[in-house]
Amino acid sequence: MESSSPPTPVAYIANDHRSAGPHQAELSSWEIRSDHVRPSHVSPVARVERLPSLDLIRGIALLGILMMNIPVFGYLDSGITAVTKDLGSHDYVAFVAVGTAFEGTMRALFSMLFGAGMILFASGKTNSIHGPTVVEYYYRRLLWLVLFGVFDAFVLLWRGDILFNYGLMGMLLYPFRRLRPIWLVCMGLVCMGITLYKTNSWTNQVRESRLGYVAATRLEKAHQKPSEKELEAKASWERFVARINPDPKADAKTLLALRGDYPTVFKQLMPEIVSSNVYFTYHGAWDMLGMMFIGMALLGWGFLTNQLTTQTYVSILLVGYGLGLPLSWFFVQYTVDFYQHPALTVETYRVSPQLLYDFRRVLLALGHASLLLLIYRSRVIPWLMKALIAVGQMAFTNYLLQSIICTFFFFGYGFGYYGKLAYYQLYYVVGAVWVFQLLVSPLWLHYFRFGPFEWVWRSLTYWKPQPMRV
Repeated sequence: MESSSPPTPVAYIANDHRSAGPHQAELSSWEIRSDHVRPSHVSPVARVERLPSLDLIRGIALLGILMMNIPVFGYLDSGITAVTKDLGSHDYVAFVAVGTAFEGTMRALFSMLFGAGMILFASGKTNSIHGPTVVEYYYRRLLWLVLFGVFDAFVLLWRGDILFNYGLMGMLLYPFRRLRPIWLVCMGLVCMGITLYKTNSWTNQVRESRLGYVAATRLEKAHQKPSEKELEAKASWERFVARINPDPKADAKTLLALRGDYPTVFKQLMPEIVSSNVYFTYHGAWDMLGMMFIGMALLGWGFLTNQLTTQTYVSILLVGYGLGLPLSWFFVQYTVDFYQHPALTVETYRVSPQLLYDFRRVLLALGHASLLLLIYRSRVIPWLMKALIAVGQMAFTNYLLQSIICTFFFFGYGFGYYGKLAYYQLYYVVGAVWVFQLLVSPLWLHYFRFGPFEWVWRSLTYWKPQPMRV
């Protein structure tokens, strides 16, 4: 696992634009020993040492995440039911197209890159004789990320924040940094298996509540008394359906609150923000960890650092899209059926297609990354590649900036557009934010070493102001 003469991060950059053989791909970042005590300065990755391919994929993932987040920013949850029933409308086409091509894939890529990034942070650095060790810097960095997540959720009021949970999950990665890629994939598959088990248990509970509802209703129509278990199942199913179907009174109350001032919006969203953080901490952890482990393995194999052959990336692209897109289409159609006919769907599917979720998004994520790296190698649109790399280099700033822009645009203490746009019109906002970040990110990095939030994060991690201007 360890190498006696490990490469430095700069070595990756030298080969980042080339095709490498399988033996080169095995030179992984965790082969860089970080536990030898040497008089060396521990500092952030210098600009020249950055890996363009990682920043490129991170940039597209960061922009893509907004596509998935935008309905949560500005659209009523209950409105999705109406979208799926209006077949052929612009809203329906947008829902199906985005869901088929991107649902879950951008978050998967972001999680993979986060896992790879944690390895790179701990690599190429050595402990100094005086001062904190590499591992202390590692955990200090993640603790600050947790606090940034608290800021994103409880101050910026973004109810879909991932920084808090990424910080927590990242703390579990350090002991696994030197595992061989194949074992990291196995760890990822174990996490995915736990997610599958939990998903299957949930779908079985929903199915049982539906069957209990049917049995209780039949007995009541026959003027017989259902059992206590059947009555509980009936109540559970009714609550489940109520969460899917629009409630005009509740929707009107939500719209009024989210178009109000900051204290009103805060009060309205706080229960959901708290429950969301609790859910992702205790139930969504396996989702994040699985993708992080796979990302660590992909870094070790040279996939993320653009070290595989062009033929390999083409093969991964064809397999990822060839299997992932049909599975994704089937999954989205199941979702549409579920919103339209929840009872019939639950009764029809003995095994829920939701079990395919993680597999399809891994396939599509690999397909998206392969396509992007192939375009990068072809040098067809270098200006766009350069802009995406800049967005990825400022991913932390751009992520928080998306929260700032969208909450201000949609909530009442800003422009108050919450619930005023059609579903497909939300993606006009996405496009506008994309253009802004693609233009501003390279311009900012022309003058500064880091994005503003990256600078704050690094300065807090190393507990001293970092040089900012180029």
